[in-house]
Amino acid sequence: NCEHSFYLAILHIKNSTATVITQYIYAMNNVILILGGNLGDTEKNITDAIAHIEKKIGKIKKRSALYKTAAWGKTDQPDFLNCVIAISTELTAKTVLKNILEIEKIAGRQRTTKYAPRTIDIDILFYNNEVINHYDLIIPHPLLHQRKFVLVPLAEIEPEFVHPVFKKPIMKLNNECRDELNVERFR
Repeated sequence: NCEHSFYLAILHIKNSTATVITQYIYAMNNVILILGGNLGDTEKNITDAIAHIEKKIGKIKKRSALYKTAAWGKTDQPDFLNCVIAISTELTAKTVLKNILEIEKIAGRQRTTKYAPRTIDIDILFYNNEVINHYDLIIPHPLLHQRKFVLVPLAEIEPEFVHPVFKKPIMKLNNECRDELNVERFR
């Protein structure tokens, strides 16, 4: 049922025969996600979501600390906890998104208004070095360079990763970001 990215390799055996063996070599994709929330037991919601990500999407390679920050965009709500994870997966970007939406639903995410409080929010920041611009999926995340709550944990685990659009390392984007919201390490 999973979509897989793969390369097809054809090998010829013995000089005089036309025997062909087909071998599928699955390509692993590197995906960086941000998880956050500000309703309920946020720390548990993030931990549970990460467990679901490992089951439904791929292996966690790196995880930032949890960071606490005031809400961005709509400030009259509780503070958020956020963390960034890097995963390795065989799934396509569209399938990663589909599984993320399922995980958010399991965690009780209800989509109401933009920037509303939420139990969990999971966004794809990067999918390999690809630039994807579909009506339902934009990668890299179009606002990540404007948000300290994204850049601080991202710089913790991937400071030298080069943004495929801006052609700058994450640490440089973090240093140049004008967002004044305080981002403090929580755990």
